Amino acid sequence: MIEVYIDGASAGNPGPSGAGIFIKGNGTSEKYAIPLGNMSNHEAEFHAFIEALNICIKKGFGQSIVSFRTDSELVNMSVEREFTKNKLYAPLLERALQLTKDFELFFMKWIPSAENKVADQLARLAIQKNYSEE
Repeated sequence: MIEVYIDGASAGNPGPSGAGIFIKGNGTSEKYAIPLGNMSNHEAEFHAFIEALNICIKKGFGQSIVSFRTDSELVNMSVEREFTKNKLYAPLLERALQLTKDFELFFMKWIPSAENKVADQLARLAIQKNYSEE
């Protein structure tokens, strides 16, 4: 099983944002800190999920059991219900749900922030990258 921990963060709401992605499984682990530009924290959470889905697809994990872990209740509930009230997030959710169809076995699980520290640190590192690229 592949475990994918995701987190989005922003410095300000909206502000410079980043995605943190920590993938572990098959005896290996990978870390990604991806600058996202200016957006709200919730947008960054959705973008982190989309980035992680794209990475997993490129790595050929579609035939594996892939479990995504997030501390974002909004993203978790939106994916679970396949719906979000906020029209700003609807296209992001739609894109993410399309990408999940590329996985034979896809799971999303909410975890407490304390269990998502690596992805959180990576998201914050990505924000720093935003500042260094300006």
